[in-house]
Amino acid sequence: MLGRRGALGRGLMTVPAAVIYVGLMVVPVGYAVYYSFTEYNGIPSQSPEWVGLENYTRIFADPTGDMHHSLWVTGLIAVVGAFLVNVIALGLALLLRRTTGFTTFARAVMFYPHVLSALIVGFLWQAILGPQGAVNNLLEGAGASTLPFLSDPDWALATMIGVIVWAQLGVQLVLYLAGLQAVPADLQEAATLDGAGPAGVFRHVTWPALAPTVTVTIVTSVLSLLKVYEVVLGLTNGGPGDATQTWAYEILAVSFANNKVGLACAQAVLLIVVAGILSFTIIALRRRAEEGAEALS
Repeated sequence: MLGRRGALGRGLMTVPAAVIYVGLMVVPVGYAVYYSFTEYNGIPSQSPEWVGLENYTRIFADPTGDMHHSLWVTGLIAVVGAFLVNVIALGLALLLRRTTGFTTFARAVMFYPHVLSALIVGFLWQAILGPQGAVNNLLEGAGASTLPFLSDPDWALATMIGVIVWAQLGVQLVLYLAGLQAVPADLQEAATLDGAGPAGVFRHVTWPALAPTVTVTIVTSVLSLLKVYEVVLGLTNGGPGDATQTWAYEILAVSFANNKVGLACAQAVLLIVVAGILSFTIIALRRRAEEGAEALS
């Protein structure tokens, strides 16, 4: 009887969290799925008109080519950005793993960009790297040629990826630092005594022990980069032209702004599906790699 009461009490304690999750996540996603099959302009006085798969067909056909381009930009940001974020964060974590006054200060500095709003980050770097920004003003004052950080399509895309990596770096650094704390020190010492150098210790001891952390950091960084919007809005506003227009920007600043709620919901549903597929694929590949490493050892 006491066991049943305890189980019932624990179950009741989860009810508030479940209600909040359903209200803030499940219900909105359900409405988005429904609206994705309708033609709806967002005006409450007008009812959505059921159109079936027309919105999805329009996305895949993409007669103007805008949506396919934003997909390519988003994919490039996700792949390149996730690679750079994780490589740089892991390298910095290895350098800052020992707790000293300097490393504590450096960790705080590295994490600070994540505290800022992503929109503020975009505006900040726009003021620094824009055509009339601080860097170009300094170059112009020194008699040098200005640089098209945000005015040339290729430069703007590369600049935006750099800014996004800078903004995302702090979280991944903290995750890698936490993962390094879990690496057994006795195994590292044993590998060193066996004659392994720093590279050998990292390859055979540190890297396998970091496998769960690597999976988490890759998944979280990819998901964050797939829905980049605020930085784009503050830094380039999707320009020049549509060179830096991401999928999330296409949904929020183009489709919704033009009262194409049905189309925007279809785009959002596809983004959720793609994010889910990528997450499960990354996790499956990491598990297969971990199992292969265990089999070899």
